[in-house]
Amino acid sequence: MRYESAKNLKNSDFKRSYGVYFDTFKDMVKVVKVERMLKKKTGRKDKLTIEDQVLMTLSYWREYRTYFHTGQDWEINESTAYRIIRRVEDMLIQSGLFALSGKKKLIEPDSEIKTIVIDVTEHEVERPKKAVRPRCGFRS
Repeated sequence: MRYESAKNLKNSDFKRSYGVYFDTFKDMVKVVKVERMLKKKTGRKDKLTIEDQVLMTLSYWREYRTYFHTGQDWEINESTAYRIIRRVEDMLIQSGLFALSGKKKLIEPDSEIKTIVIDVTEHEVERPKKAVRPRCGFRS
């Protein structure tokens, strides 16, 4: 879904689709626009608007699909999707406005927890190795 159609969603539906409220999305777009204006841009014009780039990043974070599939949805190359997502991530991290609280904040007695993040990536599970059984053979 491109920005032109996503901006017409209700705030709750936007949050369901992209994981953040529309106001937070607008703040993210402002940060990326300021960073892009400060950097000297050379080369071709971007195929996606800044709003679409932030939406693509949010949808990638929300669904954790491969860059190939993300690129297919946004009609760009896999490597371009990777570069855009990485660049937007770096800009948002460097701004410091969208950081999550650390462990120390959680253990403070007077802290109020507003967000909990759980890492649900796949991990290999150690399983006991199967015992090697001797083959049935001739007895001497």
